[in-house]
Amino acid sequence: MVQRNKNVAMHHQLVYIRCITNQTAYLEPLLSKDRKMAKTAEKTADFMENVEFPTFDASKATDQIRAFAEKGVEQSKEAYAKMKTGAEETQKTVESTLETAKAVSSDMSLKTISAMRSNAEAGFSHLEALVSAKSLSEIVELQTSFLRKQVEQGVEQIKDFQATATKAVEDVSKPAKTAFEKAMKELKIA
Repeated sequence: MVQRNKNVAMHHQLVYIRCITNQTAYLEPLLSKDRKMAKTAEKTADFMENVEFPTFDASKATDQIRAFAEKGVEQSKEAYAKMKTGAEETQKTVESTLETAKAVSSDMSLKTISAMRSNAEAGFSHLEALVSAKSLSEIVELQTSFLRKQVEQGVEQIKDFQATATKAVEDVSKPAKTAFEKAMKELKIA
């Protein structure tokens, strides 16, 4: 049997291994792998010595950050101005709507009071006429006439209330409708 020394690289150290010739076949793949690793490490070291990293210019980065921040501030100011304008317009719309609703409510209340007064006066007049009636046929005639007038008056009052209510809805919704249409036009432009 022939004995030889073989060099094996193990963690950057050379270790001598005494091998018997017929067992060298088992060690050859390990030894060739270690040689390849050593060559790769040398190539990597050479490559790293020749690599140049680009220099970092802090003044350019600072200028870019400053420009970005200024742009952000400008956009924030524009957004705030738009939001403020929108809030002011909304406040004006709400105030106008509430004023209109108050006026319409007063108008409806006055019409209701007027209708109640008219109905009460008609009732008292009818009661006076009934008290002064001399016969049953006159009472029936007064009652029939009173009911016919009450129905006619009720129909007229309902028409008047309906017209007032329709006008009230239009008046109350007009500021909101105008604001909505204006907002939609601005969205189409943008």
